[in-house]
Amino acid sequence: MITTDKKQRTIAKEVILKGVGLHTGENVTMKFVPAPENHGYAFKRVDLEGEPIIEADANYVVNTQRGTNLEKNGVKIQTSEHVLAALVGMEIDNVLIELDAPEPPIMDGSSKYFVEALELVGAVEQEADREEYVVRDVISYRDENTGSEITIIPAETYQVTTMVDFGTKVLGTQNATLEHLSEFKTEIADARTFSFLHELEALLENGLIKGGDLNNAIVYVDKEIDEQTMKKLEKAFDKKKLSVKPNGILDNLTLHQPNEAARHKLLDVIGDLALTKTRIRGKVIANKPGHFVNTQFAKKLAKIIKTEKRNNVPKFDLNKPPLMDVTEIMSQLPHRPPFLLVDKILELSDTHVVGMKNVTMNEPFFVGHFPGAPVMPGVLQLEAMAQTGGILVLNTVPDPENYLTYLLKMDNVRFKQQVVPGDTLVFKLDLMTPIRRGLCQMHARAYANDKLVSEAEIMAQIVKVKDS
Repeated sequence: MITTDKKQRTIAKEVILKGVGLHTGENVTMKFVPAPENHGYAFKRVDLEGEPIIEADANYVVNTQRGTNLEKNGVKIQTSEHVLAALVGMEIDNVLIELDAPEPPIMDGSSKYFVEALELVGAVEQEADREEYVVRDVISYRDENTGSEITIIPAETYQVTTMVDFGTKVLGTQNATLEHLSEFKTEIADARTFSFLHELEALLENGLIKGGDLNNAIVYVDKEIDEQTMKKLEKAFDKKKLSVKPNGILDNLTLHQPNEAARHKLLDVIGDLALTKTRIRGKVIANKPGHFVNTQFAKKLAKIIKTEKRNNVPKFDLNKPPLMDVTEIMSQLPHRPPFLLVDKILELSDTHVVGMKNVTMNEPFFVGHFPGAPVMPGVLQLEAMAQTGGILVLNTVPDPENYLTYLLKMDNVRFKQQVVPGDTLVFKLDLMTPIRRGLCQMHARAYANDKLVSEAEIMAQIVKVKDS
């Protein structure tokens, strides 16, 4: 997880779209509404009591049949992916999506009209930095039942490649690639949803696609159509006459691109991965993607992102001149070798401090902890963090040499990794609450080798010991 030099964005003003839901057939009014920093994407059901909000979160996915469907506290949003794909594709970070029905309007079955609406009102830059999850390792999810698989690998930008193979002559194998989000509008946004005839018949039998017509879904005819079936389709689509064209598509719908199906699958991947709630920097390779595998991968990725964000290792230049060297540290702290456990102070402000310690085999505690397997005791890691925090606390008084810092308590202590000779420990402590009456509560973390090794919540007090 990194903070980029780009700022978060929302839309300049509200914009409304109207249409029908693909599966519900209900008339729906949808409104894109500007949202504050760090809001992300969320749906608001204005037709229900209390106007409940459902965040675009992978953990709320309850069903992926014919779309990505969300549910929170019994409130549902159906077919969320096309709207979310448009927001990601237009690089909008914070938007509230108000609906007076459970499903966004299908429009033409793509993201095209959502993109146009967002372009119409424009975007505005916000103050907060945009965070991205930078992929450093290969992450995969595979559905053993279908053979569908999604993998993400390191890359300089967010890229997506989809490879689809439906095992039918009418569609065959297709690929599509998006090299950069700036190409979403022209290359992906107008790719429409599609269905095979055998699926269409089942959907009609089950009362679905009530809002479908031949302008918002491509129908690939993968089987012979008898006269009775054709009449059912003509009735369902309110058409006097339907036919199958030489390209195997029902009626006279013209493809936007020969690989429109693969492009729409790519659109779906982008929309479904928006449910991770984080911008991504990496290349997604999706083989036979579908909403189930997409959202399962989104859940896995979101969990990894959450863990790494919690354990986010800040980057510091350990070679630049320190704010305080060990001599200056000893002018403020009473600790002396071998119990002085901070070598340098790298950063210091009113609310945080960063210190470091080079751990060597010469540390006296390695003699007995443990012979043949030297490991730095966890309690001494905590002591080192507390000493670093002492610099932060003493920085609040004009004469720190006349004060002592006493440790009062530690909560939520966790040890994650071993610390051994040769490691460089970096300590970062942040104030949890403002300092009052000499009491200071800090969140302390220790890092080594780009990993969180220990953390704790520390409370300390400064006490004056002599007159200045």
